[in-house]
Amino acid sequence: MTISLFSQSSTLYYACEWLVRIAMLLIVPSRRTPEATRSWLLLIFFLPIPGVLLYLAIGRPRFPAWRAQRFERAKAALAPAAARLQSVPTPCDAAVLAARLGGQPAVSGNGVELLTDYDRTIDRVVQDIDNARKHVRILVYIFADDATGRRVAAALARAVQRGAIVHVLMDPVGSHRWLKGSLTLLRGAGAHVREALPFHWLRGRTRRDMRNHRKLFLIDGEIGYAGSQNIVDKNFRPGVENRELVARVTGPVVAEMTATFLTDWFLETETMPESDIAVPPLAGTAEAQLLPSGANYPLEGFQTLLAWQLQRAVQRVIITSPYFIPDEPLLCAMRTAVMRGVEVDLIVSAVVDQPLVSLAQRSYYDDLLRSGINVHLFRQYLLHAKNVSIDGELGIVGSSNVDLRSFQLNEEVSLLLHDRASVGALEAIQTDYIAHSDRLSRESWQRRPLTRKLAENIARLLSPLL
Repeated sequence: MTISLFSQSSTLYYACEWLVRIAMLLIVPSRRTPEATRSWLLLIFFLPIPGVLLYLAIGRPRFPAWRAQRFERAKAALAPAAARLQSVPTPCDAAVLAARLGGQPAVSGNGVELLTDYDRTIDRVVQDIDNARKHVRILVYIFADDATGRRVAAALARAVQRGAIVHVLMDPVGSHRWLKGSLTLLRGAGAHVREALPFHWLRGRTRRDMRNHRKLFLIDGEIGYAGSQNIVDKNFRPGVENRELVARVTGPVVAEMTATFLTDWFLETETMPESDIAVPPLAGTAEAQLLPSGANYPLEGFQTLLAWQLQRAVQRVIITSPYFIPDEPLLCAMRTAVMRGVEVDLIVSAVVDQPLVSLAQRSYYDDLLRSGINVHLFRQYLLHAKNVSIDGELGIVGSSNVDLRSFQLNEEVSLLLHDRASVGALEAIQTDYIAHSDRLSRESWQRRPLTRKLAENIARLLSPLL
C-alpha cells in the first residue's frame, strides 16, 4: 500500500513537472526578452517546480497597476513645470529621442562640474547642504549610518534647525546593512524619510529585485548632483575602495532632477511636497538633459539611447561601467560600430566586488576582443563610475550600469551632456581612466584556465537573472 501511494505521488509529481514545462513555454516568451527567456526556460526545464516558484517571485519585471496609475497622476501634477521647461531653448536634434524616452527636454544655460574625488564630493554636498535655505532632497540607493552617512545627516540636521525641509528617499535593499540605523539617524535629524520600493505582500510589491538605483542630491531646487556615488564610506567593502563620477549642476536642468525626485516621492507617499517647480535661472553654457528610466517608462531608456548612439557614431565611443552584461542589440551595435571604423573602448574594473556578476561579464570579453573592441581593466580601485562619451558630442553621466539589471529592473537616472565643452571634460576623465588601466589582449585572455572559462559560461547562462 505504501509503495503504491509512493508510486502514485511520483507519477503525479512527474506529470506536474511536464505541465509546468509546457505552460511556461507559452508564458515566459511573451513577457521577457529573448536572453531572459532562454535562461528562464533552461532553469524551468531542469528544475520545473523550484523554477516556476522563482519565476512567480521575480520573473515579471512589471510594477502593479496601482503604481502605474500613481505614476500618471504624478506626471499630470508636474505638467505645468514640464511645459515651462519646454520653453527653454533646446540644443541639437540628438536630444529628441531622449526626450521621448524619459519625458524631459534638453535645456541650455547650465553649469556643469564633474567631480572625481570621492571625499571631495561629500565635502561639496555637505557644503551645499549647509548653505540650504528652503529644502534638501536626497534620493539614493545606499544611505549608510557610517562616518560618511553621519556627516551628511549632521548637515541635514543643521539645515532643519535653520528652517529647511529635508526629504530623503533610500532604497531598502541597497541600504539593508545600515537601514535601521540610517532611518533612526535621519529621523533624529528631523528629515522626512521613506523607503523606495518597499516590500509589501498585500500591495502587490512582492519583488525585491526591482530597485530604485538612482542617485540625486538636490539643494533649494538650484543645485543638483547626479552620478554613481552613494552616501557611504568609499571602502565600505573590506579591501575595496570605490572610485566614482558625479556631476554637480546648476541651471534649468535642475528642475528636471527635482521633477524626478518628486515623482518618486509621490509614488511612495501619494504626497507632492511641491508641484509648481520653479525653473532655475541660466547658470552657464552647458546643454544638458535628464533621462530617467525604469519600469514606469515604455522602453528601456538608457539601453535604447546607447544602442542608437552607437549606430550613429562615426569616430569614437568610450563606455565606462563596473558591471557589463549587455543584451544582444547592444553587442551588435558595438560590433557594427567597429566594422564601420569607429574606435570603441570599454573601461571596466579589474577589482571585483561581485564574483558571479564578474564571471558573467568576463564571458563577453573574447567576443568583444575578437570584434576589435578595446577592453581596459582599471587597476587598484573599484571603478564604480558609469559614463559614456560619443564623438565628442554626447556625454552620459549617471547611475545606470551597462547590464541587464539596469536596463530592465532598476529605476535609473542619467544626465546627458550635449555641448562639446562638457563632453570634452568627460573625455579627459575617461582618458585618465585608460592611462590607469591595463589593456586586455586577446592572446593573453585566451590563455586563461579551462575551469575559469567553464565558470564564465555557466554564469553567462544565468546573466539575465542576475
